[in-house]
Amino acid sequence: LLIDELDRADEAFEAYLLEILSDWQITIPEFGTVAAATPPIVIVTSNRTREIHDALKRRCFYHWVDYPSLDDELDILQRKAPEAGPELSQQVVRFVHRLRDMKLFKAPGVAETIDWAHALVELDCLAVDPATADSTMGVLLKYQDDISRIRGTEAA
Repeated sequence: LLIDELDRADEAFEAYLLEILSDWQITIPEFGTVAAATPPIVIVTSNRTREIHDALKRRCFYHWVDYPSLDDELDILQRKAPEAGPELSQQVVRFVHRLRDMKLFKAPGVAETIDWAHALVELDCLAVDPATADSTMGVLLKYQDDISRIRGTEAA
């Protein structure tokens, strides 16, 4: 069972989930209690947009999934956007990794890396240059403060 982005759910849903993880059953109003014949494997993800309650966290194993290494992200990008070619893909991934080192409010994820490569291909870019990076920064960064901070940064 995958419960994706639990931090985006309301507290009532968290209370239901707590009951499920505690007793492997859930009470549904006007229906009754339903118990699992076999406890499922449950994977819960969170993007940390809000804190998850301690009672729920106590019932979970914690595993941090970090950004991929430069080589791993390059491999992902080449599979997801092969039309970008090896040189542009390397420039895109190196630039994104430099952004992540800048401690932005919201660093770009792998999805933004792929989206940016697609955008650059659509713009017929063969290489990342500062002007193109500036004009397409909104594909990578989702907060104006981050965009303003990065404007003018050397992309090559």
